[in-house]
This record gives sequence, C-alpha cells and structure tokens, in this order.
Amino acid sequence: MGLLEEAKALQTQIVEDRRYLHQIPEVGMELPESAAYIEKRLNEMGIASHRCGVLREELQEKYAAMGIPGMKTSTGLVATLGHGSPCVLLRADFDALPMREDNDLPFRSTRSASHMCGHDSHAAMLLGAAQILKRHESELNGTVKLMFQPGEELGYGSQTMVEDGLLENPKVDAAFGLHVMSTVPVGHVRYTAGVTSASLDTFSLKIQGKGGHTSTPQLCVDPLMITNQVYTALNLLMTREVDPQAAATLSCGTMHAGTASNILPDTAEMQFGLRTYDVTAREHILHRIPEVVDAYIKAWRGSYTLDDFHCPCTFTDEALLARLLPAMEAVVGPENLEGGAPMSGTEDFSYIAQAVPSVFVLLGAGGPDHCPHHNPRMVLEESVFWKGAALHAMCAMRYLQTAKETEKGREPA
Repeated sequence: MGLLEEAKALQTQIVEDRRYLHQIPEVGMELPESAAYIEKRLNEMGIASHRCGVLREELQEKYAAMGIPGMKTSTGLVATLGHGSPCVLLRADFDALPMREDNDLPFRSTRSASHMCGHDSHAAMLLGAAQILKRHESELNGTVKLMFQPGEELGYGSQTMVEDGLLENPKVDAAFGLHVMSTVPVGHVRYTAGVTSASLDTFSLKIQGKGGHTSTPQLCVDPLMITNQVYTALNLLMTREVDPQAAATLSCGTMHAGTASNILPDTAEMQFGLRTYDVTAREHILHRIPEVVDAYIKAWRGSYTLDDFHCPCTFTDEALLARLLPAMEAVVGPENLEGGAPMSGTEDFSYIAQAVPSVFVLLGAGGPDHCPHHNPRMVLEESVFWKGAALHAMCAMRYLQTAKETEKGREPA
C-alpha cells in the first residue's frame, strides 16, 4: 500500500479526531483538554511527546490587559520520529476562537468558543500524518518533528514554543505548514513564493483623562475626544506617510468609554491593528504610531498606557518550495496546484519561517459559496482531510530524501 492509500485509509480516524476536538474548543495559549487528547492519540500510536511553550509573566499581564485573562502557560506539544539529521518540522495549530458556532451539526460546539478557523482539522490531519510516518519510521532519512501549537489566533503561540527550544534538540533545518480554506475549492493547494501572509501589529491603548459633568468641560480632560483625535491622526498617517503602492491597512476594532450622555468619562480604551505585506512600510509605521499617540494625548493633557503585540509576515522559501512541489503534485494533482497572491490574513507560522527555510500552503476545503473563516456558520468539507495528512507526510519524506541526496552529491570523489 502506497502513502496515498494509507492516508485514504485513515480518513475515518482523521474525521473522528477532528470532530472530537471540534466539540471541546479552547481559546488562547492554555488548552488543557485539547492537548491531553492529542497526547493520548500520539501515545496510542507509540509516539512519545512532551509539552513545549513558555508564557512569560510579562505576556500574561499584557494579554490580561487585552481582555484574555487566566493563561498561565502555553500547552504546545512536540514529538519526534526517526533520528539524526536533517530534521524537518511539521506544524499544526489547535486553538479556537472566542465566538459561538451557528451550525446544525451533530458535533457542533456548544461552548462560547468554536473552531471557526479550522484549527481542529489541522491537528487531526497532523495526527493522521503522524500515524503514516510512524509506520515508515525505519525508512526516514533523518528526523521529523511534529509541532502542535496553541495561541495562533493571538499571533504568538508558535513563538512561545520557539522560546522553549522547539527548533533545537534536534536542530530543525526546514518546516512545512498548511491552513485549510473554506472558500477555496476542495483539494486545491495554493502557494505563494516569498511573502505568504500579511504581518499584524496590534495595539491596546488605555487613556486616562479626568471625568466630570458635561456642563463643566473646562474642569475635565475628555478621554473620548482624545481617542477620536488619535484615531483620526493614525488614519491620516496611513494616507500621508505610506507609499500608496504599499498594501497597508490600519483598523480600529474596539473603542470603549462612558456610561451616560451627561457624564464625561474618566477613561477610554481602543484597540487597533496594522496589516501589511511591505516590510519597509511596516517599520516606518511602527516607529510613528507611538510618536503620534504620545503627541496627541499629551497635547490634550491626558496620560496613557500602550501595549503592543507583533506578528511578522510569513515567508515561503523558493528553493524549498521547488523541492516540495513534486510531493504536493502527487497528492492533489498538478491541475489542483496553483501559485497566487499572498493571503491578507496573518499566520504566526511566521516565527518559524523567520528562523528556518519554510513552506506554507493553503488547502481548499470548500468553495466560493461557503462561509469564510471566522464566520459562525463556517463549515469544512471533511472529504479533503486525508489529503492534508498526505501532504504533511509526503512533504516530510521528500525533504529528508532530497536533503540526503544533496549531501551525497557534495561528498568528494
């Protein structure tokens, strides 16, 4: 039986794993139930795993300030198959979103969280790949490292694992990751050489004013007015200091202040984010945002705290992509493999791609008539899951094989 047939034979188990994880969604870095299930499944395959992830106290405090309290650790998981070098990493995330699901499915989430971004399927497909690779462990020309990560939706989960030694012991030489897409036709694989996803820089601003009665504004410092000034100035910054050819957007997602029309509030809060594919534009705006915030708030006699979170662009290495394309063609067929523009969303696989040559692709699991990700009615076509497992397994084996062949070719005669 070939690898593709083995992957097809695992389809029922992959769906079962996905549906179980779908019913126990957890948000953030600390996902104890989901991690325990993945550990159990790996153990059933005879694959040892260990926890990986460090959530520094400073980060805990910053996320708590953003309204995501209670996280004490990062429940990432790492397992290895094979031995020696080279080493290729396969990655899956498994955190959910803080939103309710609105689907009539027998396995739908009944919690206030849901897997409306498909991370449950990522974990299930990597478990399927783990089963395939375990069967062929004696044939591996090196090491495959399996990475199950929390906190992707927070833009930092992979970094908590990198900081805990993910890329060492053994040293990772290359990495592969994928994301299902509900709006891409089933079985299609899309890739982008170079910049693959936008960066995301998120800011949480808390403005301290001086509350009081609206009849005596001269005795107050109005944080709502200051917030509006800052919001306007930041948007003007994007139109006057960013090259129009650079794709860069700044959006404010939340703004909170006040309790009544005749009360000037004491404080105001806003959260906003910058997305771009352009490294130069990003560096400039990241330098200017704190300057603009500081100038406007101080001009109106307020004070403030500004917390920030940063997730860079994901890069797909062109040489590694060329090496892995034949493996992907073997899974989905050349007619279903296509290059395209980078995705406007952000992927914290970027922290891996910053450190080692990496490839990140999109796997179609729906079609243009399907609801998009982060929609309460998003659904995935489960029939494609075995292909996701096969992509992981075949890309890993091809990388290890070609890496060994390259090494032999460099040996002196």
